[in-house]
Amino acid sequence: MELRLDEEDGTFTNISLADDSAEHLSGKLSSKAERACSAMMNADMDAVEAENQVELEEKTRLINQVLELQHTLEDLSARVDAVKEENLKLKSENQVLGQYIENLMSASSVFQTTDTKSKRKVTVTTDCTKYLRSS
Repeated sequence: MELRLDEEDGTFTNISLADDSAEHLSGKLSSKAERACSAMMNADMDAVEAENQVELEEKTRLINQVLELQHTLEDLSARVDAVKEENLKLKSENQVLGQYIENLMSASSVFQTTDTKSKRKVTVTTDCTKYLRSS
């Protein structure tokens, strides 16, 4: 576009040039194309960002699950160790009680045989819950 000064009244007049309007139209098209391209890039970036967010949430969930399972495993290991210790303690107590019962039975006349022909055998199990008598 070109501006000319009108000498009679001192105002400017717009004179349109073909090249100028083509540049103006080209600028408008270029601007629209840039906005469309920018919008597509923003949409792509939003999609990538959303995908990254989903992946990050999934990773966070998996990490939390792994940590929870590790704590559960530690708790179970500690419980197994405690049960092993308790088991050893109870086995030792059973042996002591079994020996005590055998000593009581051998000292008692109830468990002594009066008949020399028949031998009586008394078996005490280590858990002290069952007694087996055989003749």
